[in-house]
Amino acid sequence: MDQNAPREDILAAPAKPARVALVVLALCFALSVLGRGLGESFTVFLKPISESFGWDRAEVVSVYSLCALAGGLAAPLIGRLFDRSGPRTVYTLGLALLGGAFLSAAFATHLWQFQLSVGLCVGIGIAFIGNVPNSILLGRWFGPKLPTAMAVVYSATGAGVLILLPASQLLIDRFGWRGAYEIFGALVLLLLIPLLLLPWRLFSRGSPHVVKKAAESFDGEGWTLASAMRHHAFWALFVTFFFTAIGMYAIAPQVVAYLVEAGFPPLQAATAWGFSGVVLLFGMLGVSSLDGLIGRRPSVLFSYALSIIGIVMLWALQWYPNFWLLTGFVVCFGSMIGSRGPLLSATAMKIFRGNRVGTIYGSISIGSGLGSAVGSWSGGLIHDLTHSYNPLIVFALIAVVLGMIPFLVVPALRH
Repeated sequence: MDQNAPREDILAAPAKPARVALVVLALCFALSVLGRGLGESFTVFLKPISESFGWDRAEVVSVYSLCALAGGLAAPLIGRLFDRSGPRTVYTLGLALLGGAFLSAAFATHLWQFQLSVGLCVGIGIAFIGNVPNSILLGRWFGPKLPTAMAVVYSATGAGVLILLPASQLLIDRFGWRGAYEIFGALVLLLLIPLLLLPWRLFSRGSPHVVKKAAESFDGEGWTLASAMRHHAFWALFVTFFFTAIGMYAIAPQVVAYLVEAGFPPLQAATAWGFSGVVLLFGMLGVSSLDGLIGRRPSVLFSYALSIIGIVMLWALQWYPNFWLLTGFVVCFGSMIGSRGPLLSATAMKIFRGNRVGTIYGSISIGSGLGSAVGSWSGGLIHDLTHSYNPLIVFALIAVVLGMIPFLVVPALRH
């Protein structure tokens, strides 16, 4: 073997595809934990930032909404960059954006500064290390097992919430919200060092068996974004992402504040919502397993039913703030946040496979970003206008039902 060969090529020869696939899965999971956890940590920062500046709920939640919107709109560009430049460039840019954004937020004094840093830059940074690049990279290693792999990665949202929400509250209690943002920014930038040292060429190649099988099954008529947008499955996936995200994120940014106002101590509220990360893993894997056992339609209907039950339990907590209702909400609602995501990702990858799958899937993912932005902003506005959570909960329930409809009527999403 050539002693001057690049280190990555030396590693590639003896590496077993199964072992490398697990390393890639662990990497995607870790990046998702970081990205989603930092993004959802804003639910803990919402109340202290609002109190520091005297801003109303809609103004502060606009930061969260912009974060979701920026990530969604950036998705097709990130998919195209991944197709052209590979994962190393995409993930590096993501960590750099996140670290710089949190350091900037620590010194923010005006709303537009939070919107630029915690909103725009954090949203794009999360997208750079999130589901679009992870789906494409994992598709090269797991092939038909992609739904299970994506279920593990999607569950990182819950793990990030479980770890970083209580950690955020502890840091805020100890150092204030500005100090907490400084710590987050510095830690993320330090992670760039080990990230750059990883064998990215090895990771980018994919499993020889999976890549070969995909090439053999590919009929040569590659999808373009224009042709994909003329297919009904594109818009069915888009609509499902959009309305489901509205329903989930109309509630999610205000859960901690809602629980505090219902009578729970702040740390208990943050920890309880953070504990949704434990049940989310089981929800993700459970829905993906059910898909293989009983089919897509029953699996999806079951997941939406649990989401609806969880929202009803949250509604009841304002009158009956007890441990059992809180646990029921966390289990039902928390376990189903994003539980449809792995199935949607796998469906998109299968239907629109080809050289432009990153661009196409990224464009579909705009629906999720738009829905998250509309849901979170509308939720804050509804609360400010009505001074009540009841209209907000009704709004979320309607959106969740609308998100379920494409799975009921579009054949491509049922099989």
